[in-house]
Amino acid sequence: MRSKKSFKVFNGSIVKFPTRKRITLFPTKKSIVKSAIWHILMVLLATVIIVSAILINVNATGTDAVITPLNSLKTLVIAIIGAVGIIILAKNVMEFAQAYQQQDSSTMNSALKGIVAGLLMAGISAVLGFLGF
Repeated sequence: MRSKKSFKVFNGSIVKFPTRKRITLFPTKKSIVKSAIWHILMVLLATVIIVSAILINVNATGTDAVITPLNSLKTLVIAIIGAVGIIILAKNVMEFAQAYQQQDSSTMNSALKGIVAGLLMAGISAVLGFLGF
């Protein structure tokens, strides 16, 4: 059954209704051959990729050239974290002392949290160094 293309004016615009596509239950010989050729080409391409990956030799020598800068970067990042931790610790110790003098319990609470955070950041560099990172 073939449907006609129909147009309908809706709010001043023209809307085109889609036509129905013809559905075939049995593929044609041309589509079968096309599909078979496509699948054969894909299998050949996959085979070429796998064989070329197997035949390529990879020499993994000279890793010191890569590892040395990464170790330096790691040491730098750990040192920066430790330094920021000491700064946060010092700031929050002074904040806690001021809050204690003024008897401000909410500021003392936040300063204690900052002291713990500073201790963790300052101590993490020592812990990572001890663990060998």
